[in-house]
Amino acid sequence: MSDKKEKGKSLVIVESPAKAKTINKFIGNQYKVKASMGHIRDLPEKELGINVDREFEPKYVVLSGRKKLVGELKQLAKNADAIYLAPDPDREGEAIAWHLASILNVDNEKIKRVTFNEITRTAVQKAFVKPGKIDMQKVNSQQARRILDRIVGYKISPFLWKKVGKGLSAGRVQSVAVRLICDREEEVLAFVPEEYWSIKVLLSKLEGKKDSFIAMLDSVDGKKVKPGNSEDANKIASSLQEVSYQVKQVKKKEKKQKASPPFITSRLQQSAVNRLRFSVQKTMWIAQQLYEGVELGDKGPMGLITYMRTDSFRIASEAEKEVRSYIEKKYGKEYLPPAPNRYRSKKGSQGAHEAIRPTSMELTPEAIRSYLNDEQFRLYQMIWNRFVACQMNPARFEETQVQISAGSYGLRASGTRMLFDGYYIAEAPPTVQKEEEKDDDAPSKTLPLLQEGEKLQKNDVIPKQHFTKPPPRYNEASLVRMLEEKNIGRPSTYAPIIQTILRREYVVKNEGKLTPSLLGKTVTKLLVENFPDILDITFTAKMEGELDGIEEGNAEWKKMIAGFYSGFMIDLVKATRTVSTVKNVPTMTDEICPECNSPMVLRVGRYGKFLACSTFPKCKGTKPIDTGVSCPEEKCDGVLVERRSKKGKTFYGCSSYPKCKFTSASLKNLNKSSEKTDNGKEDDTVS
Repeated sequence: MSDKKEKGKSLVIVESPAKAKTINKFIGNQYKVKASMGHIRDLPEKELGINVDREFEPKYVVLSGRKKLVGELKQLAKNADAIYLAPDPDREGEAIAWHLASILNVDNEKIKRVTFNEITRTAVQKAFVKPGKIDMQKVNSQQARRILDRIVGYKISPFLWKKVGKGLSAGRVQSVAVRLICDREEEVLAFVPEEYWSIKVLLSKLEGKKDSFIAMLDSVDGKKVKPGNSEDANKIASSLQEVSYQVKQVKKKEKKQKASPPFITSRLQQSAVNRLRFSVQKTMWIAQQLYEGVELGDKGPMGLITYMRTDSFRIASEAEKEVRSYIEKKYGKEYLPPAPNRYRSKKGSQGAHEAIRPTSMELTPEAIRSYLNDEQFRLYQMIWNRFVACQMNPARFEETQVQISAGSYGLRASGTRMLFDGYYIAEAPPTVQKEEEKDDDAPSKTLPLLQEGEKLQKNDVIPKQHFTKPPPRYNEASLVRMLEEKNIGRPSTYAPIIQTILRREYVVKNEGKLTPSLLGKTVTKLLVENFPDILDITFTAKMEGELDGIEEGNAEWKKMIAGFYSGFMIDLVKATRTVSTVKNVPTMTDEICPECNSPMVLRVGRYGKFLACSTFPKCKGTKPIDTGVSCPEEKCDGVLVERRSKKGKTFYGCSSYPKCKFTSASLKNLNKSSEKTDNGKEDDTVS
């Protein structure tokens, strides 16, 4: 394509090819749309890249693999009448726009910033009619975050290499997330279960319809009671077999249940984990596809949802009108409130953004089902249902509370009857309970019609033993909720935080639950003791507030970094001098302890590497490390294991020792067992 041919065209730069394709459809042939493929510049990989003596001046370099693209963009920019920078409407997007403007080397008058919360024809064309300028407050907020993270990572990581092991790293926000998981694990392990008993009585009416219902023991002689052992429970149960039952009081009241607000990033991630079993990272990846545009047959590519990184519940007035019209036509006037439902965003949220919603009420999930893959459809349907429901009338219920007398005992029964389904018709709350939340003794959902003074028939008395449960370990959803509650990170950071701590193997995920690895515990303990500010949840939240202040123009980014740096360096110098080396940090393995079935860890002892139970000293189970080489002695079914002599030399001996005393200085020329694998390899970053 010649320069002459492109002369006069305006250049539009977005982050991704998918976004470029969708936008290109809306703005016409007078524009040339190109993708930057995300960031084009960043701090250098192999050096700090920050001049701390010159007010923390960053040194930005073009990313490897982006140089050819940068050359193309520069040439296109040189020949363009105007340059429209259209990355996402958040700090990261603003920074991308600024880096592009800085590197294109053209007259600033040619540079125009366009933002849109949804990739639809109307929103995109409106943005191009009234372009703005790069928001340097957002850029400086992003720069401050990036520089803070670089300082922490590049200063603490070498400290960890010296004190713990090669290849380790720390992150300003990620380390706090690992601490949350470590703290919860300590609570779980320290928890001592307490025994208690419940007693339920199966009752029914004496006359008429005799459907049974459950009443729970509540009191004895007017005082609340919860038996603490089988003796007390069985004694009460025996007494309840002998008494008569009568309805003492019936209370009914109407209760309203309002719909949840529309999705913001954190709530979308939580719901996708719990309802769809998507990871947080997967949720954001699919949401990005829905935002940037999906091919809809003859309609071409179209953005299906608004921007998915947001902490605001705000809904545009046009979208409110559209969804209200949809509700009235599909469900009827009784489901439509007199005025739009409004939801208050938390303090500090990005008010310029909207909540996550469909871009058009014409694009129902059913109408576009054939154009979406299964995962896209399920996430889009969930977003659609939540948005419709959030603008509907509440569901109404009649709640019945019944007090029952049985001699000196008091029992309670409760039931719920739906009067009006309201928003449930669009988005019923999930009914499947998590395993740890299941309770066979839960009160009845429905009750027969009962009258005060009415006598009841006893069908059965059932005592049941229970034990109090520890706080649940975090899953991805509950960790995101905690990060949000504690003001740690922002919508754009939740997914990368979880991805990073899993990749570094500071945290492992087992059946959806997040637990700290022994390495994670070791590193976290070391950091908490020596860098209390960085690992302090309140301090980290305060820094998030200061970053928000920079974006709002209420704080100066270089002063903020300087204030952090001085205290941080004092802690670092002190820790480097005083902290002893942590030796032999155990590494988690897939091996199972033969004594108690707990996971085993790799340890280094006097005679070399071996596997030990992770619960030591509670369990002292050990296993030698299988090299995968069968013992060459005839009639021996042992395998060779790595050992170390008294002089420190490594050799290989039979696992059947002392029955078999075969040894070898090397595994060379020895046959590998086809069914055995080398479990003796250890990551040198944690040795």
